[in-house]
Amino acid sequence: MYTLIVGTREWSSWSLRPYVALRATGAPFDEVLIRLRQQPLTGDEIKRYSKAGRVPILKIEDDGRSAMVWDSLAICETLAERHPEARLWPADPLVRAEARSYAAEMHSGFPDLRDQLSMSFSRTLPPPELRDATKQQIERIIEAWMSALARFSSAGGFLFGGFSVADCMYAPVVSRFATYGVEVPAPVKAYMERIRALPAMRDWGAAAKKEVEAGVA
Repeated sequence: MYTLIVGTREWSSWSLRPYVALRATGAPFDEVLIRLRQQPLTGDEIKRYSKAGRVPILKIEDDGRSAMVWDSLAICETLAERHPEARLWPADPLVRAEARSYAAEMHSGFPDLRDQLSMSFSRTLPPPELRDATKQQIERIIEAWMSALARFSSAGGFLFGGFSVADCMYAPVVSRFATYGVEVPAPVKAYMERIRALPAMRDWGAAAKKEVEAGVA
């Protein structure tokens, strides 16, 4: 039914998000890996699947029909719609609206964080000298996580209780904070540990480590 096309696991934060969402559905899927930073080969390979030229891409085959879905958030939304039993959005409409805002803020924001603390999933690295904008964006993420955890985490341990698309969207930030040793309050540290303990995150990390050991990341 599904084929997920992802980029190099050590680096591709955008690919990680739908990967953990797809794993949360329990649906079987095939995986296609495209090595990033191998231009022009990378771009040509991606465009075999999507003219948008970016990973991730989800190929859906269903009852003789097929569709390509690209962009992390679009894929996560599609999976939530196709697998309501996975409860990838909170059931309460008001809580769901806020969870969507969290996901969208991550999707479109935090450019300095992305620039200065790029994902290097399996490594531990010293942090660079952070710009003020980067520090402010880190503070905003911690503030947002603390707020959601204080109100909802008792129902399941994640940002909005049960594991949701919001957690998928912030999974790469959890990785970044761990890689660069970002100091966080105790509730955030516990949340990060829960995210990192997910089987999907462990499997992704093992694959990323193999890429590093093989010299392809």
